[in-house]
Amino acid sequence: MWPASFGAEPTGERLARIRRSPQFRDGAFRNERSTTTAAPRAALPMLRDFLRRSDRVRRKPAGRLPVVRPSAAELSGAPASGLRLTWTGHAGVLVHIDGHRLLFDPVWGERCSPFSFAGPRRLHPSPAPLADLGHLDAVVISHDHYDHLDMPTVRAITRHTDTVFAVPLGVGAHLEHWGVPPSRIIELDWYESASLGELTLTATPGQHFCGRGVRNQGRTLWASWAVTGPRHRVFHSGDTGYFPGFAEIGRRLGPFDATMMQIGAYSSDYWPDIHMTPEEGVQAHLDLSGGTPHGVLLPIHWGTFNLALHAWDEPVERTVADAKGRGVTVALPRPGESFEPDGELPTEPWWQAVAAPGA
Repeated sequence: MWPASFGAEPTGERLARIRRSPQFRDGAFRNERSTTTAAPRAALPMLRDFLRRSDRVRRKPAGRLPVVRPSAAELSGAPASGLRLTWTGHAGVLVHIDGHRLLFDPVWGERCSPFSFAGPRRLHPSPAPLADLGHLDAVVISHDHYDHLDMPTVRAITRHTDTVFAVPLGVGAHLEHWGVPPSRIIELDWYESASLGELTLTATPGQHFCGRGVRNQGRTLWASWAVTGPRHRVFHSGDTGYFPGFAEIGRRLGPFDATMMQIGAYSSDYWPDIHMTPEEGVQAHLDLSGGTPHGVLLPIHWGTFNLALHAWDEPVERTVADAKGRGVTVALPRPGESFEPDGELPTEPWWQAVAAPGA
């Protein structure tokens, strides 16, 4: 018996739609260009590297992270500018945009794993109970890896709200398996869009891979997301390697007032093409605005789960250094902290106060 957290295989009309997708070739979803990821035979060497090198690269902070705990009223109040972002940790962001509220890649679980007793553990607690987030117009999921799609979080949201889930092709099979009604699932291929009030949600390309177990690799799509409203536009990268498609996304759907950009969990040894380095994240932000600095970059995919063999704070240090040299504006909120891109931005290097001794 497979654990429920592994999800479910797409079947029926969902599978038929997958097979019609231009991204589905030779029995699986494929990137637009060839990519290199760690082969199954590399699992043991990779585990050995993690065990041998974890202490040397400071994969955990020495002290507690300064988590901001906003009240329910603070989370639900409308921003003066019409756009507010609240980093909930890792790739999770609560976005209040033009009168609508979206939650990207929420993971409230203690571990990003199919099991409650094993797997990468959080470096900080969730900044607020899910119930305090209030009304959500949509939960937007980039792909089905455990650090972006968390079964307990999905089930809790489904029980306590009537929100819809916007997901890439195939991911709806997992959601239905976990009790989400089909009427509350929007599944999109790349460059397909859905209307949500005054907003348009568009699934945009990325360069990654998917699967929650050995039996369902390549059967669900991954995506970045562009959200356009009457006054503001935002972009969420999901997980992706750097690729030329960012410029095309910017031409079609930009410019963006804020980009939520993956900067962590990179490895030249094991997955050079499916996670960006910090410098590539800055370049992707620039690509989305035609090469000219525009909008605010919010670094995500760091500081909550350290999934690679780099220091836990290395991604943000490298991002800040590269962005400064290229004229890119970066917001640096603590987990749970909100900001409005048009207002005063959090810029304090708060992580330095909890760096390991000798850092």
